[in-house]
Amino acid sequence: MPKLGEKDFNCEKELTLSIIGGKWKMLALWHLGKEGTKRFGELKNLMPGITQRMLVNQLRELEDHLIVHREVYPVVPPKVEYSLTEQGRTLMPILDAMYEWGKTYVATNLQNHDEEEQNGN
Repeated sequence: MPKLGEKDFNCEKELTLSIIGGKWKMLALWHLGKEGTKRFGELKNLMPGITQRMLVNQLRELEDHLIVHREVYPVVPPKVEYSLTEQGRTLMPILDAMYEWGKTYVATNLQNHDEEEQNGN
């Protein structure tokens, strides 16, 4: 069984989902992977509905797991940039596949749902 810190996992899938799962992590990873390095405010603007506190927590967790790199510049006002690490970049083919799966799922299920409604089901 894999172990991360003090937590035991039943399998590698469970471990993976604990690292990248949740409402906001994959969206942050997607933007960093597709658009490159982002400042905190830029990333927050790309994610409507996320609070500052939640984004900080999600990025911190990803940084703790060596998925995201945080670069702090010693300037006033403070400048902090986020980017994917080499390990984080290995997630992009997985996120791309999930995106394609989602597009297919929506297209198939919306079409089936519309047909069922037209047929009175």
